[in-house]
Amino acid sequence: MSKKFTPTPHDAVFRQFLSEKETAKDFFDIWLPDEIKALCDLDSLKVESGSFIDSDMKNYQSDIIYSVSTTKGSGYIYVLIEHQSTPDKLIAWRLMRYSMAAMQKHLEAGHRQLPLVFPILFYSGEQSPHPYSTNWLDCFEDRKLAESIYTNPFKLADVTTLDDGEIMKHKRMSLLTLIQKHIRRRDMTELMNEIVTLLSYNYYTDNQVITMFNYLIQEGNAQKPMKFITEIAKQSEKHEGALMTIAQALRQEGRKEGIQQGLQRGKLEGRQEGYQLGKNDGVQEGIQKGKLEAQLEIAKQMLITGMDRQSVMKFTGLNDDEMINLFKD
Repeated sequence: MSKKFTPTPHDAVFRQFLSEKETAKDFFDIWLPDEIKALCDLDSLKVESGSFIDSDMKNYQSDIIYSVSTTKGSGYIYVLIEHQSTPDKLIAWRLMRYSMAAMQKHLEAGHRQLPLVFPILFYSGEQSPHPYSTNWLDCFEDRKLAESIYTNPFKLADVTTLDDGEIMKHKRMSLLTLIQKHIRRRDMTELMNEIVTLLSYNYYTDNQVITMFNYLIQEGNAQKPMKFITEIAKQSEKHEGALMTIAQALRQEGRKEGIQQGLQRGKLEGRQEGYQLGKNDGVQEGIQKGKLEAQLEIAKQMLITGMDRQSVMKFTGLNDDEMINLFKD
């Protein structure tokens, strides 16, 4: 009789057997390397497959994952078993992907360090022996290059350690690198000469300049941002128009009017406490109103110069409703 009662009978019988703890202990006693087995308290074995189901990877789940406590009394080791009856040239990558999914779920459970995940491929196919490597580095066309990348520390581009003079030689990356190095540390007006010099090289589009100075307004600590931008605009012929647009937006009277409204609101409270609370609330309300008006004007100019809508929303912080109303006036 050749009828199959389950769509994947090989996997089903494998899971059924290995879901039993005592059977799993015997499996691990046979197949785990001695150095890994020495770390495992096999009495603590627990099937974890259900907790590792990921909606984005449900078609890529390993057959069974077990958690096991270490013999040292702290930490976790996961043993991942994949059953395969048909050879897969990229099986090593699949095992690596399963392992990383298990690590991610472990972190999401509140743990602060990655667990060890030990993959095992249980093969029972017609072709014998199993024809493909279980070293995931062999999945790359250039194994030697892959090994040099993935067995060494990843490249760190730490701009906080770079000398400003070196950054100035980074061509089209110079402005971004310089600003992001100092954005949290210095008054941006101290970098005016460097910024003017970089803009004079004509490396940047108006979109890039608008985006950068919008970033400086939001995250920088220039004491007088309008004066700062105006001074740079005067010395940057190519980008003068874009920069003056930003400066004009900052000149909007909304901020001053809002602050004055806040002061008046506070005075009308009659009591010092009410006055102070009203003043503070009004000032904040005015500042937020002025900032929004400036952002709306900057967003208009970004769109006019051809920047796409999503990028404008990202860099100005405006939402869909605010974007829709931009050109209604």
